[in-house]
Amino acid sequence: MPPVLAAALLGALLGLGLLLLVADPAPRSHRSHTSRMRPTLAEAGLSTVTPIHVLVLSAACCLGTLVLVLGVSASFTVSVVFALLAAAAPWSYVRSRSRRRHTELRELWPDVIDNLASAVRAGLSLPEALAQIGQRGPEQLRPAFAGFADDYRVSGRFGPAIDRLKSELADPVGDRIVEALRLARDVGGHDLGRLLRSLSLFLRDDLRTRGEIASRQSWTVNAARLAVAAPWVLLGLLALRPQAVAAYDSAAGLAVLGFGAAVSVIAYRLMLRIARLPVERRVLQ
Repeated sequence: MPPVLAAALLGALLGLGLLLLVADPAPRSHRSHTSRMRPTLAEAGLSTVTPIHVLVLSAACCLGTLVLVLGVSASFTVSVVFALLAAAAPWSYVRSRSRRRHTELRELWPDVIDNLASAVRAGLSLPEALAQIGQRGPEQLRPAFAGFADDYRVSGRFGPAIDRLKSELADPVGDRIVEALRLARDVGGHDLGRLLRSLSLFLRDDLRTRGEIASRQSWTVNAARLAVAAPWVLLGLLALRPQAVAAYDSAAGLAVLGFGAAVSVIAYRLMLRIARLPVERRVLQ
């Protein structure tokens, strides 16, 4: 099959699949897949982005990369490989942003807890203590706490306002803090200040330990990522010369690329699993 015709056929199949996806957004498999994507989008701070947006962007990246690389290299097999890599880029960015946001929030929560403990010790009510975080707290968390203050000011109901705060924060540490405050509000806990100070000390110790481990293993992780990316960067440079990658359009070339892609994916996933620190999960959603 001529490369241009094959590219047009693949583009038509991608377009048809996207059309079916948008036209019928509620099949069981699609619904379960998107339901798994939504929490990650919320944890990445992209609650306004829907799974459909991510899928559309992935399809656009795939098709655009396919056409671009095919035009440069004239190799359909190499173009498909880079198109698949490009299709995974949007979701990889979302997951990376989610991990980075968790790290940033983990560094901010001890200060937030200290502010809450000081406000409670000064005699402020819980809604007032939470509302002042929206004015004096860390910049990244001010919008969420300011939203809580607006909700509580309008409705006067603590439960729905703090539920919305927890949903907007989408963070496991934030979930624990919110539930502790809810319990103190409901049953009138007298040791809330001591609880918050103990939680602040625990989070600071955890943050210090994680920082030491991450600094020791960062060079190993970066070296592993470079080792995985190097062959594909070299293939990209070779694709600038069509005669250098023409051999990959054969059955043997396709087998080499497929085996290389499988080894790269397995090695990269294994590297991430070995280097991954324990991650708190949201069990109090």
